[in-house]
Amino acid sequence: MHLSAEGLKLLMNAEGFRRRTYRDQAGLETIGYGHRILPGEAFPNALTDDEAAELLDHDVTLAEESIRRLVAVPLTQGQFDALVDFVFNLGASRLAQSTLLKELNAGRYAEAAAQLPLWDHAGGRELPGLKLRRAEEVALWNSPPTRAEEAA
Repeated sequence: MHLSAEGLKLLMNAEGFRRRTYRDQAGLETIGYGHRILPGEAFPNALTDDEAAELLDHDVTLAEESIRRLVAVPLTQGQFDALVDFVFNLGASRLAQSTLLKELNAGRYAEAAAQLPLWDHAGGRELPGLKLRRAEEVALWNSPPTRAEEAA
């Protein structure tokens, strides 16, 4: 399973886009669509559209791989998309240690979804943007399964 167009739209809207480096809400150096700048990476010039797309694709792939590695139960496309956005935003280690993942892997899907809105803080503050993002993840999570998913 891969991030759907709807999931990618949520992620890109939530992250926003900046061609030059900036500090995100948590104070981390970032560029493009929320790409956290890693040690050894440098972006002295503004990103081109191609460079931004390449970084986004790489970061989404890492988030998808994390979901496939950590989640032990079947997911709908909406649930997968919500989790990819969550991991893209917060990191796989946060999901790995979360009550959300414990509830999910125990097959308690509704309880897992109820954990998403709790992750609306950065830098010790509740942020309206994160509150909205988590609500959008819950909406994706609760979206009806596709016909292919129902048939499986």
